[in-house]
Amino acid sequence: MSNLIVIPARYESTRLPGKPLLRQSGKYLVEHVYERAVSVTRATAVVVATDDMRIMKAVKGFGGSAVMTSPAHGSGTDRIAEVVQMPEYQDYKYIVNLQGDEPEVDPALIDSLFRILENTDVPMATAAAPFDDAQEVYRTNVVKVVVDQRRFAMYFSRSVIPHDRDGILPHTPGLMLGGLYRKHLGIYAYRREFLLTLSQTEPCELEKIEKLEQLRALYMGTKIIVHDSPQAHHGIDTPEDYAAFLIRQGIHAA
Repeated sequence: MSNLIVIPARYESTRLPGKPLLRQSGKYLVEHVYERAVSVTRATAVVVATDDMRIMKAVKGFGGSAVMTSPAHGSGTDRIAEVVQMPEYQDYKYIVNLQGDEPEVDPALIDSLFRILENTDVPMATAAAPFDDAQEVYRTNVVKVVVDQRRFAMYFSRSVIPHDRDGILPHTPGLMLGGLYRKHLGIYAYRREFLLTLSQTEPCELEKIEKLEQLRALYMGTKIIVHDSPQAHHGIDTPEDYAAFLIRQGIHAA
């Protein structure tokens, strides 16, 4: 296997500055993510890609691998593309982009994405899960995805898609909870060649409007297969998210 997991981790965050280095659990947030990544059966190597020496030092401190990347990257995709062009990582064929704020991601999910690329000719894969809270469907910070009958992505949006023209959703909550509506999980798997092509392609207007970089791939005409995960993991975007994570870890934030 030639499978690489790259964890992009920036220090700056609008809603939660210094997020990768939060440590109220006794471990850095990025450390939790790293531990999940190294337990992925099909992963050959794991590396954190950062633009901040504080994160670099922290990762090295807990025994992880990390590389410094340019602070000018506009997306995690571009940061990962820089990594796979480094001499020590240029021979990896399949690459997973695992966000540095996903401390509860299921390693089996990452294994599934690697397996998809190994056994098909699709250039890119991602994942989705059913909603367990109907109100999440309406939240713009939660990305929704619509797929075709072969589970290829048709569109991603922060809006409610598909649009409920006749107002049937309040009367049929099953469509939202485990039914038609799917929550996109921000994890991506790429073939190396496609990742480099994607990073060298200018963002399209759809991507700029929605602030979703996967729309660039769809605009290019790329097939993105969407793995159906049984449940969503919890990402950390806000202080409230981190407090909830601590509670799930059995720790009550001060």
